[in-house]
Amino acid sequence: MLEELQREVHDLRARLNELGGHLDYARKEAEIQRLEEEASAPNLWEDPERARTLLQKLNQAKEAIEPYQRLQRRIEDLEAYGELLAEQPEPDAAALREFETETKKAIADIERLELETLLSGEHDAAGAIIEIEAGAGGTDACDWVTMLQRMYLKWAETHGYTTEIVEESEADVAGLKSTTFLVHGRNAYGYLKSERGVHRLVRISPFDANKRRQTSFARVIVLPDLGEEVEVEIAPEDLRIDYYRSSGAGGQHVNKTESAVRITHIPTGIVVTCQNERSQHQNRAVAMQVLRARLYDLQQQQQQQRIANLRGVTKANEWGNQDRSYVLHPYTLVKDHRTGYETSDVNRVLNGEIDDFLQAYLQWLRRPVEQRS
Repeated sequence: MLEELQREVHDLRARLNELGGHLDYARKEAEIQRLEEEASAPNLWEDPERARTLLQKLNQAKEAIEPYQRLQRRIEDLEAYGELLAEQPEPDAAALREFETETKKAIADIERLELETLLSGEHDAAGAIIEIEAGAGGTDACDWVTMLQRMYLKWAETHGYTTEIVEESEADVAGLKSTTFLVHGRNAYGYLKSERGVHRLVRISPFDANKRRQTSFARVIVLPDLGEEVEVEIAPEDLRIDYYRSSGAGGQHVNKTESAVRITHIPTGIVVTCQNERSQHQNRAVAMQVLRARLYDLQQQQQQQRIANLRGVTKANEWGNQDRSYVLHPYTLVKDHRTGYETSDVNRVLNGEIDDFLQAYLQWLRRPVEQRS
């Protein structure tokens, strides 16, 4: 067992060295050294603005390589620990278990860091705006929207992201016709952009008295949440703003006041609603934030032909256009039709464990376009 664990640690060292090349670690270390020399100059604060900018750059540079350095130290400790155990005629069983546990933690850390190196898009570091719309399938499609929303919220919670429901449009029987929510945190968009597209669900319908198999669809739209950074001109006369009573959760206050906001961008026909906050002002601010993101996305498509990087090709929300299929009957399978990655553990995926799909998509994006199946 000890020899096997030592081989794993040796492999980790090789992976770390390769990762250092991808991260351009040597250049970043040299840059930090240069910034530290500038920051130690005795006349640094003669120009306070320059000093603050320099120190900010230095802190950002250190934060960028800190995960790599932390992993480097962990592997060094594991190498030393393995050598210490190898010197013993009969290694202690508890010590071996600890060695195994720490090795597994290091493997998880390097996999996470390797995944982050795939995030090279212009807005990958931003938060995400998720919109889910029911497609063909009636009540089952609306229920499918609810299931997908839960899946993404569970994923976000597991990974330490905070979420904010912006709008939920309830269906007549069950589920949601549509929902919009925000995922706050670094790299949320970079990871979740893989989820854009049409998602198909095949199952025995819980809404069919005859227990027949039903296929339903939902479209997931993922946009980068750029906040005030979005440079989009919106003329006041191009907006129609309606206020109405919220129909969602929130207690008596939201039901007695017209706090919900619907903003229509007249030239494009884009409609954004927000009813989650407790005042018109807050709801309007969030709705404008989402509208700016959607207009920016549209602008990118029209002016720079970058739809493939930000949103993906728009497809009909129905048969034959799915990007990912979730089959619960007559067998269990989740398959992404772009990357080819699949798993039979549907319940795990629907409970938010979608990291394998995210990683497969990011790796797929790195392939030349002609090699993408």
